[in-house]
Amino acid sequence: MKLFSCLMALLLFLLQAVPGLGLPRDTLRCLEYHGYCFHLKSCPEPFAAFGTCYRRRRTCCVDTTSDFHICQDEGGHCVPPEIRCLQEQEGLCPRRGWKCCTEV
Repeated sequence: MKLFSCLMALLLFLLQAVPGLGLPRDTLRCLEYHGYCFHLKSCPEPFAAFGTCYRRRRTCCVDTTSDFHICQDEGGHCVPPEIRCLQEQEGLCPRRGWKCCTEV
């Protein structure tokens, strides 16, 4: 998780340093609070809504606990429901109905 935070900080620094590549202000605010941008209008449990992302097209959700993990952070891949997983794992995907798989 520390590596992820360091990489995000580096990415934000680079995006701000290069003119024209900056993230929208609402997205930067979300990431500063370690939030995640979801395609959903409301945040799934245990997340709480914290504004918007990507010019109000997504919802910024902040984790209210420290024991819930995003699928990609755990080495998984989010796939649509019609794809069968050989091995499914715990993890949250940003689109409703998608599942987290370690092997497809």
